[in-house]
Amino acid sequence: MSVTIIARCHPALAPILPKPVAARSGLPDWLKAMSPEAASATLGGAMVRTVKHCPPFLDAMGAGILMPLACDLTMAGGELSWDWSPPPLPDQLTGRAPIGVHVPEQLADSPLESGRFAVKFMNFWTLSAPEGWSILFTHPLNRDDLPFRTLSGIVDCDRFGAGLVHFPAVWADPGFAGTLPAGTPVAQAIPIPRRGLDLVVETMSEDQQTATRSVQEALQAEPGVYRKRYRAGRG
Repeated sequence: MSVTIIARCHPALAPILPKPVAARSGLPDWLKAMSPEAASATLGGAMVRTVKHCPPFLDAMGAGILMPLACDLTMAGGELSWDWSPPPLPDQLTGRAPIGVHVPEQLADSPLESGRFAVKFMNFWTLSAPEGWSILFTHPLNRDDLPFRTLSGIVDCDRFGAGLVHFPAVWADPGFAGTLPAGTPVAQAIPIPRRGLDLVVETMSEDQQTATRSVQEALQAEPGVYRKRYRAGRG
């Protein structure tokens, strides 16, 4: 079953804002350039398949929507700056800066504190979800190349579809200097159904043990078994 998320921005910003994209079409260049195999020093130089062959890894990166940085953002000398002049929106309360500030005290007494400074990536797109669906906003999955770490949160976007969700993040790479270009993904938005969860914890029956052993044998017998037999089709 497909889920339709509607992204909207103010008409005055439409000509200048990078657009959200389906995550499967926004995979990073390093993944595309990555070798499918590599020699393993641990295994005496034997060739091993890289994560480029791992469907769960790829499916996580391709899930949902990538939310973009509004404009080029430069880090130099420990300070962030930008050169961006969006039109004023007199009919809105939206600010014009691409980032906001979170003071360090907002991370006090948590593992997130760690002497790192926090920022808020300002988002200029509303996301409207179907009834009964929320959206998980999180750091773009498996994107350790990004110098920040976006914090995770869940928003009921079927009810908050007219609201703007901004993205708090901690700056994870104090040595980073350079420019993050407009359109850099700053959050991944994954629709999730809002319904109860029941968890049952139990031991395997003999039939379930046999089934698990069969899966293990199949996975060891040839590459690509999960993708061929068990992975659901994705559009």
